[in-house]
Amino acid sequence: MQKLRQVFSRIDGRGYKSYKELQGKCFLFPDFELYFHHIQGDPFAAPSQLAVRVYQDMAGFPLKSFQPPIRQVALSDYLTRIFYRNIKRFTRGSRGSGKSGSFQIDRPGQEVLERTSMTVNEEYVEARIFAGMPAAGRKVLGREAAEMFIDELPGLVRNSLLYSSLQKEELFNHLYTVEDQDAMRSGLVEKGLVAFVADGSILPRNSGVDQRPLPAEKAVAFQAPSGLEIEMTRPHAGKVRGMGIPGGVTLIVGGGYHGKSTLLRALEQSVYNHIPGDGRENVVADPKAFKIRAEDGRRVEKVNISSFISNLPFGQDTSRFSSDEASGSPSQAANIIEALEAGAKVLLMDEDTSATNFMIRDMRMQLLVAKDREPITPFIDRVRQLYRERGVSTILVIGGAGDYFDVADNVIMMDVYSPALVTGEAREITCRYPSGRRQETEDNFGEIMDRIPQPGSINPYKGRKVKLKAQGLDNLQLGNNDIDLHQVEQIMDPSQNRAAGEMIFYALKEKIIDGKKTLAEIIGELDDIIDGNGLEAISPNPGQARGDYARPRALEVAAVINRLRTLMVKTKI
Repeated sequence: MQKLRQVFSRIDGRGYKSYKELQGKCFLFPDFELYFHHIQGDPFAAPSQLAVRVYQDMAGFPLKSFQPPIRQVALSDYLTRIFYRNIKRFTRGSRGSGKSGSFQIDRPGQEVLERTSMTVNEEYVEARIFAGMPAAGRKVLGREAAEMFIDELPGLVRNSLLYSSLQKEELFNHLYTVEDQDAMRSGLVEKGLVAFVADGSILPRNSGVDQRPLPAEKAVAFQAPSGLEIEMTRPHAGKVRGMGIPGGVTLIVGGGYHGKSTLLRALEQSVYNHIPGDGRENVVADPKAFKIRAEDGRRVEKVNISSFISNLPFGQDTSRFSSDEASGSPSQAANIIEALEAGAKVLLMDEDTSATNFMIRDMRMQLLVAKDREPITPFIDRVRQLYRERGVSTILVIGGAGDYFDVADNVIMMDVYSPALVTGEAREITCRYPSGRRQETEDNFGEIMDRIPQPGSINPYKGRKVKLKAQGLDNLQLGNNDIDLHQVEQIMDPSQNRAAGEMIFYALKEKIIDGKKTLAEIIGELDDIIDGNGLEAISPNPGQARGDYARPRALEVAAVINRLRTLMVKTKI
């Protein structure tokens, strides 16, 4: 610690690059070790990457706080939140030019994700943080650096990374809440369910840009409808009652602004665990549930969409369909097939974000446009096949296409954010008022064709350097390519984008993408590596993992690869 003070004193007033002598060095403090893994070259550049390590003889975390593995994820998440909160309490904040003079740590949202910002094991606790090295213009501010690292950092560490400094009730409530969600999600299959929403859950969010729950006085607490009530067991909080959604085809209906899309959005986000107080901490969905929508303008590479679209004019082959600018129906068809290829077991769809002609052709349109002139087989004629032949369920928000009553196993009506089971009424309507439409297919759904990404078509380099940059939730820069992800709705954190890019680069570097393995095999192998070695295994610098990766699901990694505009694949016959 004293040597670090001497360094800051010696380089005070020198050019900014003088900070570089810290890179790769470790400094010992009374309570912790400080590692300077990477030093920024300019005060306006991305901040420096550091790690703070506290050994367990000082940190004092008991084994029960980070075992089993799900508790380790939860504890790392909790400590990241505490560290983030304490930065404001125990440090002065920005001082000097550009981004200099402040500490940062990856900020979690409402979801509890596996991250590299914090690691906890039997030996130590380590926070991977960022710091802007203080500067005036492009000259070192040595006194400010000493204040930041020697006067402020120890207090930040003591109040964030020592077990003795934490509120134990709050800590274990966080751990047990996450563990309970994981247990409920694991129990869905045994009960024949694809999702569960507990009574009392608060589903609406504050706003589209604020994912905290709507205040209780403004929200309607969820109450399970008669007929779908079920009880789930939580290992810590005990039994909880709520609505279970069985496998099969489930419709969510109701008037506009009555909560249909709010319920669907809660389900799609509940493939992840949530923090205590989120309102959805007792809402869980199948971990392989995937949101499907139309996606005008996306590139599609050799996807077999013939189950939905065939007999195109001029004989265009849809068993290996490619397009640089796919329109609504083919993009939605491709999204479904790609999701199935990546292992999706539940499709989540909203009529509002679907292509109308992909979803339904009613009787009148069938009479006017004969089937032999219509290349699209609508989803309504495939949705039951998906469940019957492939075990893939669908939860579908419908506001205007009552023909879907004919194929539904369950119909849930939202009325002022309160659900009612109206399957009986829907079936009575179908008997009294037949739709008159004809089923447009009699064949099977068909097999999902395996595709093999070609490594030469995925280039993470820009010039001689690897270029990986997440720009919010909506964009990932990979080499010279900007991958548009704004319609991949289950990416919840920019750090998931960043990690997905790093996983693709790792798969290229380690020849997992080798021109022989299928896309499903590639994402499966990446998942196995992270399961066995942690998310930091994908870091380009082993032992120096960046602190801003959050784990995406394999389904999202596949979605990123599929939206790479240079992607080329071979098909496996």
